[in-house]
Amino acid sequence: MASTPPALVIRKHFPRPTAEQLAAFTSTQTGFVVDAQGRRGALNHRIRPLSQAVRFCGVALTVQSRARDNLACWAALDACRPGDVVLIAVDEYEEASVVGDVYVAMARNNGVVACVTDGMVRDIRGINEAGIPVFAKGLSPNSPFKDGPGEIGTAITLGGVHVGSGDIVLGDEDGVVVVPYANIDQVIKDLAQVQAKEAVMEAGVKKGDKTPPWLQQALAAKGVRYIGAETS
Repeated sequence: MASTPPALVIRKHFPRPTAEQLAAFTSTQTGFVVDAQGRRGALNHRIRPLSQAVRFCGVALTVQSRARDNLACWAALDACRPGDVVLIAVDEYEEASVVGDVYVAMARNNGVVACVTDGMVRDIRGINEAGIPVFAKGLSPNSPFKDGPGEIGTAITLGGVHVGSGDIVLGDEDGVVVVPYANIDQVIKDLAQVQAKEAVMEAGVKKGDKTPPWLQQALAAKGVRYIGAETS
């Protein structure tokens, strides 16, 4: 007779970025990070900030839960570390919330810096009082069960992006971006170039530039055919 499978699968130990690696992203815009990793890595735009607190940067702790259940989410509070971002995948289920204000406040008490889900949340007033960023698809007062199954610390897909525990995750007013653990050092290197390029263009804006410095060179290289009568 087959044994009953466990309700949860939990992986607590996985490689984590260093404090120095995290610091390279702490004050960085999500758009710059996207540019530094091949113009990708942002979660679907429907996963947006619902809390008053918005900006964050931390280490991914992944949760996979079934629709209308949050047992795995609660168990993740026993697996998280200060500085973690709890990312909860529910396969975009929208008919009930996956967490609410009590969960978010307890996550904060554990040192979690943000919660992100492809589902719904509830108790927005209490979430705002908790004070950490919460990104989700929307709000629903409907509540979940606590039965499982679910997984913690394993790979998930969230907002169209593959996420592993130990990845770096940051969010701001533009959305959420994931930096895979294996790519962190390369992205940091490329990010410095992106930031330098952006600084040049921002300085140009302040001095009155009307087009970016690269535009004419790009047009010459790619070719332009002008049509219509010329006017003097």
